[in-house]
Amino acid sequence: QVQLVESGGGSVQAGGSLRLSCAASAYTVENNYIGWFRQAPGKEREGVATIDTYDMSSYYADSVKGRFTISRDNAKLVVYLQMNSLEPEDTAMYYCARSTSSDSWYRLRADDYRYWGQGTQVTVSS
Repeated sequence: QVQLVESGGGSVQAGGSLRLSCAASAYTVENNYIGWFRQAPGKEREGVATIDTYDMSSYYADSVKGRFTISRDNAKLVVYLQMNSLEPEDTAMYYCARSTSSDSWYRLRADDYRYWGQGTQVTVSS
């Protein structure tokens, strides 16, 4: 079973940056899609960004396009989420998750991701 561990969360002021990391215990590069999701109190979990670890195709939620960048280091089995120009609305628990579904991974739906980490908190103050 693949284990995912997030790190890099913290508290920043609006306009600041954070880089989240998602370390996997193992994965095959092909048919392997790592996504970042977030959930704020009282809100549903939403997809933020996802990446195909083979060809680096990536997709983003409209709310983070131009501000967040997802990347991966297959040698280290780590996927990163660089978050710039952070806004108070970005405050949430951030989770990484893994999908092996080539048909649906890009839709950023939580149900298509089987393995989940425990999350890392991001708090953005105004």
